[in-house]
Amino acid sequence: MKKKKRLITMALAATLAFGAFNVQANAQPTAIAEQSFQGVNGLDNKILKQINVDNIYNHIAHLEQTPRVAASPEEYAAVQYIKQQFEAYGYNAEIQPFEFFGFTTPHTVALTVNGTSLPAGFFTYTASGEVTAPLEYVGLGRLTDLENKDLTGKIALIQRGDIPFGEKVLNAARSGAEGVIIFNNAAGSLSGTLGGASEEYVPAVSLSLAQGQALVAQLENEEVTASIKVLGASSGLRTSHNVIASKKATNKNKDNGKAIVLTSHHDSVPGAPGANDNASGTAMVLELARVLKNQPTDTEIRFITFGAEELGLIGSRHYVSNLPDSELNRIAANFNLDMVGSRDAGDLVMRTVDGQANLVTELAQATSTRLNGEPTPFARGGSSDHVPFGEAGIPAALFIHSPLEPWYHTPEDTLDKISKEKLQDVAQIVGTAIYDYARFDNQGPKPKRVKPASIPQQMYFEEDVQ
Repeated sequence: MKKKKRLITMALAATLAFGAFNVQANAQPTAIAEQSFQGVNGLDNKILKQINVDNIYNHIAHLEQTPRVAASPEEYAAVQYIKQQFEAYGYNAEIQPFEFFGFTTPHTVALTVNGTSLPAGFFTYTASGEVTAPLEYVGLGRLTDLENKDLTGKIALIQRGDIPFGEKVLNAARSGAEGVIIFNNAAGSLSGTLGGASEEYVPAVSLSLAQGQALVAQLENEEVTASIKVLGASSGLRTSHNVIASKKATNKNKDNGKAIVLTSHHDSVPGAPGANDNASGTAMVLELARVLKNQPTDTEIRFITFGAEELGLIGSRHYVSNLPDSELNRIAANFNLDMVGSRDAGDLVMRTVDGQANLVTELAQATSTRLNGEPTPFARGGSSDHVPFGEAGIPAALFIHSPLEPWYHTPEDTLDKISKEKLQDVAQIVGTAIYDYARFDNQGPKPKRVKPASIPQQMYFEEDVQ
């Protein structure tokens, strides 16, 4: 994030209401009135002066106390907390349940190589099982890498990249492999999803880049035997939930018939407290819901937190696919917040499904220019809940920092890595951009919906957004 040429004074404010870190609806805003915004107008200041970064931070502190895996009791506790917050701000909040074919985390994951134990991770939807077999390196695990290879009775060692994890495992299994080890293509540990259950999957575990490269080098000099143990993993029907609150247009006689949807996902991956991914986005949705509640608007503003994003955007796909055409046509834009507070991530960027400008990027670039002196950049990217909206032809963009922090999808994604400055920057840009469209005096043209080409779902789960 670019350094700002202005003074930020933080005021410690947090009166608790529901649970240890819950902030009252009428909490006083952080003292940002002393900030020197060179290009903002009076209407921007109606939002800027209300944003309280301490509220956002304290919501994160509450949510990150435990991982919030989709369909777990911990995720449902987060759902109840979010609903309570919306209601404390004066909204009628709705919990929308949905079923999906889900995955139960294994209770045991172990890997040994020539008798030496290595710290291994697992992939969502991996099969359970125990296998001991010779190890063979097969590159990226593509069909071209496996031509003329017989992996019968072996464990395949594969590097991350180019194709989805699930495709790597299937390719190896269909070549006879009894187990799979996938190692990272960047520094740090590796976790991910195989994209869905399959009876053809074999037990699959993950390693870091350094560990994988060491095994590749070892295989060049000697035979290597590996043992994989994955116990307790199972797949079946699960129930997760979305949480929805809506601020209707202030005056029915001035209702433009449009809606802006502000979204995040509240679930996290197994083992990760998910402070940045994505308690940060969820906490910001809550704070902007508070800030915008009593602002006069001619547009509906809808606030949604989705479940089961980490398993394949399941909650957002359920929400969008169940909207009638009349409702889809009302949605002018989707602002999606995902990982918006890590001190260790890069600069703020926006991602659209087709890489093209749309209403969201235009609004956000206008406000970021007024706030920071330069527009927030955008490019093509998936991997989050803006995708179902974009594929439905709705202007949508993901707000995220790039490159991602090294703590992504790890137990180290904790509150101490959160930057209040980054939280405040994103909240200011998004809050003013939404209000720029939704306020009464906005007379700008409404967007024409053009349906972009559909993007294969698999692309969203192989590589990090860069």
